[in-house]
Amino acid sequence: MTEAFVTAVSPAITQPLQSICILRLSAIGDVCHAVAAVQAIQQHYPKAQLTWIVGKVEAMLLKDLPGVELVVFDKKLGFKAYADLKQKLQGRQFDVLLHMQVALRANLASLVINAKRKIGFDWSRAKELHALFMRERIAPQATPHVLDGFAGFARHLGVPFLQNPTDKPQWQMPLSQADVDFATAQLQPFRDQGTSRFLVICPAASKAERNWLPMRYAAIADYAANLGFVVLLCGGPTAMEYQLRDDILQQTQSNVVDLVGKTTLKQLLALLQQASVVIAPDTGPAHMAVTVGTPVIGLYAHSNPDRTGPYLYRHYVVEVYHDELLRQTGKTAAQQKFGKRVKGSQLMAQIEVEQVKTMLNTLITQEKL
Repeated sequence: MTEAFVTAVSPAITQPLQSICILRLSAIGDVCHAVAAVQAIQQHYPKAQLTWIVGKVEAMLLKDLPGVELVVFDKKLGFKAYADLKQKLQGRQFDVLLHMQVALRANLASLVINAKRKIGFDWSRAKELHALFMRERIAPQATPHVLDGFAGFARHLGVPFLQNPTDKPQWQMPLSQADVDFATAQLQPFRDQGTSRFLVICPAASKAERNWLPMRYAAIADYAANLGFVVLLCGGPTAMEYQLRDDILQQTQSNVVDLVGKTTLKQLLALLQQASVVIAPDTGPAHMAVTVGTPVIGLYAHSNPDRTGPYLYRHYVVEVYHDELLRQTGKTAAQQKFGKRVKGSQLMAQIEVEQVKTMLNTLITQEKL
């Protein structure tokens, strides 16, 4: 596991910050990482007004985030989204803009945000012309996890966040009692029968090539059920996720609870909070689980789990990324640009069922489940 902790050097803050704007539109996993940094800033500057420019779907998860105003940027509006954002922010000026996304869409959105200081990523991470839109840059980091990158923004403002390898981020995710009650209702019948171990499988990533094989998810579901876990399948209401769900259920021998397409993001978060363990590929729910303290077994092949893995549970990742990177490039991760992805539609098939069984057993022992 590789981490980088670098103290940022920033201009002296001569007066308390009154208003801070965060620009991070997507995606669910990255937004979860950003919450930890935003809340660390919030704790350090309790009197500052925090405004977060965020995507429409991501706003559904962050709704009611304590002390944070959400301003939705709806990318489905196309170019009208920028005019809509400008109208929403009309007449406002922020002390500082923390531009936490290098995508061109976000870079263009930054143009309509009026801020005295505009802070972005360092030169090495400034893709898609990002550097041209910024006036300040956070300190460079050699091999940062995505969350460590966001921590650099907090440290640039003088916030002592994740300065040491032993430091851990904290989250206060917004959940209503109704969301908690929904999750409890799904699990209570099993608890009434004396079951207290729940394994949630979130099998689908945003791209099908990052999904594990249905028959192997089914095999793990059966193995966990034999260990006394109630197994639940969760996911969104997309055709790909429904098909993956169907393929898994057709091949499992155990009674798996099907919740695919049956939860909101908030309800899913509440369910993950009450789960014992989560198994997922490189996908948003894996990072949602981290924010509520539920251990995750991440399944990785295409991206470096040191950069995008479940932050607090990277030691439980089952991955073939490093071997495949060496095979495709002839170089190790340390010998090339950090975070380089590997390509291939069948890479996840290299992850064997026995590897995941072994990791589940390790997690059970270490987490005392």
